[in-house]
Amino acid sequence: MIPNHDVMKFSFFLFLFSLVSFSNFFAQEEAWVYLVDKENVSFALANPAIILTQKAIDRKNRHNVSIDFRDVPVNENYVSQLKSSTGITVKAKSKWFNAVHVLGSQTDIEALETLSFVSQIEFVNRSLNQDKSISLKRGSKFEEVLTTFNYGNAANQIEMFNGDDLHALNYTGDGMTVAILDSGFPGVNTITAFARVRDAGDILGSYDFVNRDADVNTNTTSNHGTLVFSDMAGYIEGQFVGTAPDASYYLFITEDATSETPVEESYWVEAAERADSLGVDIINTSLGYSDFDGTKYDYSQSDMNGQTTFITRGANIAFEKGMFLVTSAGNSGNWGVTAPADSPNVLSIGAVDASGNYATFSSVGTMYQTSQKPDVVAQGQLSYVITENNVIGAANGTSFSAPILAGGIACLWEALPNKTNAEIMQLVRASASQFNSPDSFLGYGIPDLQAALNTALSIEDIANKTNAIQLYPNPVKDSFWVTLSDGSENYSLRVFNILGRLVLEKQIAKVDSKIDLSSLKSGMYLISIISKNQSKIFKILKK
Repeated sequence: MIPNHDVMKFSFFLFLFSLVSFSNFFAQEEAWVYLVDKENVSFALANPAIILTQKAIDRKNRHNVSIDFRDVPVNENYVSQLKSSTGITVKAKSKWFNAVHVLGSQTDIEALETLSFVSQIEFVNRSLNQDKSISLKRGSKFEEVLTTFNYGNAANQIEMFNGDDLHALNYTGDGMTVAILDSGFPGVNTITAFARVRDAGDILGSYDFVNRDADVNTNTTSNHGTLVFSDMAGYIEGQFVGTAPDASYYLFITEDATSETPVEESYWVEAAERADSLGVDIINTSLGYSDFDGTKYDYSQSDMNGQTTFITRGANIAFEKGMFLVTSAGNSGNWGVTAPADSPNVLSIGAVDASGNYATFSSVGTMYQTSQKPDVVAQGQLSYVITENNVIGAANGTSFSAPILAGGIACLWEALPNKTNAEIMQLVRASASQFNSPDSFLGYGIPDLQAALNTALSIEDIANKTNAIQLYPNPVKDSFWVTLSDGSENYSLRVFNILGRLVLEKQIAKVDSKIDLSSLKSGMYLISIISKNQSKIFKILKK
């Protein structure tokens, strides 16, 4: 039979096409595509029944296993966009790793890096990763876990009380609400230093109690509120980071910068009442009252007794309502603290310089206060702030030591959400540098908020006899210790990096065991300690 040449030609091309397709099939690569964030995390964690069965919730509660970011599902909108990407097939997804397993050519997979919601790509073929450094995009949850802010000018004022260690543990104020009671806030609605907090929707509201309107940004009689706010929420990439950049804020004007009259105390109480009704956690007050226009309204030193002035009495009620009040001690030096810093229910903040030495303008405690005043100190001499013109500058005053520390306390309370305002206050005081020998200049001294967190976690472990496993110190330099409640059990200790990879595993049985991490890179790790009867997960920072 004479062959049909057209058929033979077609068969030949079909054969070539098959070879090409076959070759392309084997050119396919597999990779994990890590995503930057998830949807509605805070809401999901507050309402775990929407992401977990009740049985799962009960089991976690029974074994003291926290429900966290990893339990929240992957953002399905991101998954859909990956599915529609050229040459990409989605094979699987993981909420724990916030990642999607994809199939495609190396070129098509690498093209996914241009998508704004893609944090990192890791090829299954590890040779393809050799020339790739891990670069996490700003805004990703993994970046937040490994928060390594470049604080620029603001570095010393947060490092002084180890607030940067809380940031590194991903405690940046998220979920905490702060009300700032001050004077004007010009520029907050426009300058780039507040773009981060604005874009996140974290300025929840504002009100001018002096002029009775909601506009706090066009009040040009004072920029004091803007400077104060910058120390908590200001953010200029590589140059400045506030102490609670991810907290939510209400901005209230209660101070009339054109005069000094007793009605401002009433404005303050009104604002505190509104803050309470809005569910505010922390009130920062960089204001103090003792002298007014004229003399007939002036307070004496003996009035600074924690119960006389109207604003102080209001502060006492605010504390009873569960809010944490952070207040400037005042800039009156030897005259003494001003109201409401005289209240025993207010954490009054004095000022030191960058080296931790007493700043001579900082108000001292006197015989008239019923509790230690000031309570603690933070940097208030040559503190860095951001002006309404988006310029970083230095300023003096307990007006700035107060918000600098208030932001750190917001991060501490985020880490310890079950603590009361009184318990957080005591943790801060007890962590300070001269807690056992306070004086009228520095009070209990400079707090160590990382130590306060470690103390609280250790106390919780001891109190919970069914899960009394302790890990210390945290952060870790080269090694840490694990203290077990029961030396008769065998425990499995596993160390995971932030991508969920197991990097260390060992069995421990001693009551006190030293774990060497010197071979691991700096960063965040999860420590899982499990026995037949107990289990616990720790989050640690390796420096």
